[in-house]
Order: sequence, then structure tokens, then C-alpha cells
Amino acid sequence: MRYDLIIFDNDGVLVDSEPISNQLLAGYLTELGHPTTYEESLRDFMGGSVQRIRDVVREKSGRTLPADFEASFHTRVFDEFRRRLQPVPGVETVLEKLAADGVPHCVGSSGSHERIRVALTKTGLFERFGEGRIFSSQDVGRGKPAPDLFLHAAKEMGVEPGRCAVVEDSPLGVQAAVAAGMDVYGFTAMTPAVKLAEAGATALFTEMAELPELLQ
Repeated sequence: MRYDLIIFDNDGVLVDSEPISNQLLAGYLTELGHPTTYEESLRDFMGGSVQRIRDVVREKSGRTLPADFEASFHTRVFDEFRRRLQPVPGVETVLEKLAADGVPHCVGSSGSHERIRVALTKTGLFERFGEGRIFSSQDVGRGKPAPDLFLHAAKEMGVEPGRCAVVEDSPLGVQAAVAAGMDVYGFTAMTPAVKLAEAGATALFTEMAELPELLQ
């Protein structure tokens, strides 16, 4: 394989969480007086951190979200994750192949460490990574689309950015990987391929089964 490290986004790439979290987010923002549809939530917030939600709402409305927004939103999300979250179809086979081939891999997610742990534990994927190979936007000053998170993951894993590949499903994540100087493979299950291509994806794929061959 031509890469020394594969960095996986979590939401939408490892776990099928984007429909759950964006439905809840749209509903909660609407409750708080910021009418938001599911489609708008995907467009504006998918792949970003909770701080990005605050920033976008402030920019659009001039108002700030409540101080307890993160805690209340995460309570709703985690309850639903524990009830019905599933791994992305085919991702377990991809992770098994990488492990069998001895290819280092890790997680680089905009979500909090708690969110990542809840999601990966519920889907049975946590043991495939462990504490030392999970990186969150909480670990850096700026979240995606800034390159900080991916550069931090590469540094912690001891790999040069140019030897890394990132697997992403959002334009924000693709932009972050490109800014980090990494190849990025765009998973089009939730995002139109044209959006990921415009963001600079190296290659696009629609099924996880396609990924191992692309990484060769």
C-alpha cells in the first residue's frame, strides 16, 4: 500500500450517524427559534464541530445558542445512538483488511471524545482503534475545514502528512485533508459526489467495498 497511515472520519464513515444526528439537530435548532430543515442541517453542519453550529447560527441570526446547548444536544444524540446506531455497511471488512495487512489506521473526527466513544462502543468498533488512535477536534484549536486535526493525528501517529490518506464524507472534511497535504477519498453515501469533488477529493467511492483497492 502506498500510504503509511489511513485516517478515518467517524460520523458517516465508520458509523451511520449522520441521519440520526442531523434530524435531531434540525429539530432542536427549530425548537430554539432557529428554523432548520434536515437538508439545511446536512448542508451547513455535516462534518463540522459543535462550535461551528454556534458560529453559523450567530452569523445568520445575530443570536447565540444557550450555554447548555452542547450538553442538551449530546444527551439527545447519545440516547439515540445507544438505541439504534449501526456501523456503516462494509466498514468492518475494510478495517479487518487493514489490520491483516499491517496498515496503521486511526480516527480523526470533529465529534467530541465522548461522542466518538459512545458511537464506536455501540457499534462494536471501539476495540479496533483504542484510546491511542482516536483524535477529536477537542484536541486542537480549530476544527475542520482547518487542517489542524489531521496534522495532529499524523504527528501523534509518527507519519508525515504526505504519507497519509483520509477517508471523508463531507466537504468540510475533504477541505481539511487537502489543506493538510493529504490524499482524501470521498465517500458519497450522504453527500453528492460533485460536492466532494469540488472540495478537492482525490477519488470518490459509493460503497465501502471499493475502498481497499483505491488505497493500493
